Amino acid sequence: MTHDHYVPVLLNCRGRLCLIVGGGKVAERKALTLLNAGASVHIVSPVLRSETLRHLAGEKALQWTERKYRPDDLAGAFMVHAATDDAKLNLKVAEDADRLGVLVNVASDGEAGTFINPTVLRRGRLMLAVSTSGAGPMAARDIRDELEERFGPEYEDYLDFLYSMRSMIKDEVKSADARRRLLQKAYRMDMLGEIRRGGYVPWSPDKIKQWIEKNQEE
Repeated sequence: MTHDHYVPVLLNCRGRLCLIVGGGKVAERKALTLLNAGASVHIVSPVLRSETLRHLAGEKALQWTERKYRPDDLAGAFMVHAATDDAKLNLKVAEDADRLGVLVNVASDGEAGTFINPTVLRRGRLMLAVSTSGAGPMAARDIRDELEERFGPEYEDYLDFLYSMRSMIKDEVKSADARRRLLQKAYRMDMLGEIRRGGYVPWSPDKIKQWIEKNQEE
């Protein structure tokens, strides 16, 4: 049996309207993820059973419409999470969203939506997403835990270093060939090992410029 009907993507939700139908713990997890991504979050639910959601609504960090879901709630939405404890209502939300071409995740039945949420491990800029394509979240969490041991917190500093190097090389070096050579040299540096040994100090812009000038000449 093939499971290649899922395409792994990373969505830019910054500033986009994301609707959540439901007000419990599942809705809370979805809302926090979206808020961290800079999305504009709108929750539709007669009640918020999550204290965290009530606090966020009170602080105006998200919009809460205190009533039952209506199809016109989808107007202008980039995506919707159907996250109620009513499976029939979740399917109704999915049908409405599909008709309008709005991305939809169904908490109670992943196959009924157009996308599923993977289990995620984050290390600063590093994001490792694990999905079992519906086989079970417990298995996905176990795999994520294994990755957590393999990719430790040192990767946060490491990728910040590479990002700073890459950004400045792109700004300072005109030649595409020269940029490629410098990036290869930067990747070959044992900076990850230095971070793990505890001897790493973040490079200043001046130090990066000096490194670029020196290695361009070689």
